[in-house]
Amino acid sequence: MNRTPKQLTLELPMEPRFGREDFLVSPSNATAWDMFERWPQWPERVMLLVGPTGAGKSHLAAIWAARAKARILTGRALPLADLEALGRAGAVLVEDADDAPGIEKELFHLLNLVREGGSWLVLTARRWPDGWGLATKDLLSRLRLAPAIEIGEPDDALVRAVLVKLFVDRQLVVDTTVVEYLAVRIERSLDAARNVVEALDREALALGRPVTRPMAGEILRRMEAAG
Repeated sequence: MNRTPKQLTLELPMEPRFGREDFLVSPSNATAWDMFERWPQWPERVMLLVGPTGAGKSHLAAIWAARAKARILTGRALPLADLEALGRAGAVLVEDADDAPGIEKELFHLLNLVREGGSWLVLTARRWPDGWGLATKDLLSRLRLAPAIEIGEPDDALVRAVLVKLFVDRQLVVDTTVVEYLAVRIERSLDAARNVVEALDREALALGRPVTRPMAGEILRRMEAAG
């Protein structure tokens, strides 16, 4: 049986777009979006943005960071950072603050410096502060008192909209049935949507064929088998 030979494809993954125009607002993230739109009219200088992996925390925080001209670092980088300089930076974004063991001293110091210097601080996390395993009671108390906003797991409408946008960004023309097929089968996260569209883009290019529902099914089977 003749089979269409696969073409060689270059691995050129498209980086996630974190621009304001790329953020799609839906019921799952509307409250968080509205809060960040109100900056700098926030009740406090520190804001926690909490939500599951793939919900869009990094995207929303990146939009705020660009607007506030914030310094950006991960929680794990805090022990190596110049905290005094961060306290004077005007605005700071610390990503994955709950996934950084051994930074309690630095985080507590940064909270003090930000308040003393009149700067702004956004912390992203998957869990609420009580779930961080903090041993420093004063730090936990301050984080509990800080304003916090939750960004929810992407809803069905958002997953569909993101899939459509990702296909358009890659200049892939697909039938709406493909979008519907994927939307109800992939993990409900923006990362999962990116991964499946990227895999379909590679497959379509390698085979020289358009993206179809059978192709989508085959890609999902492969991804599931790969774990």
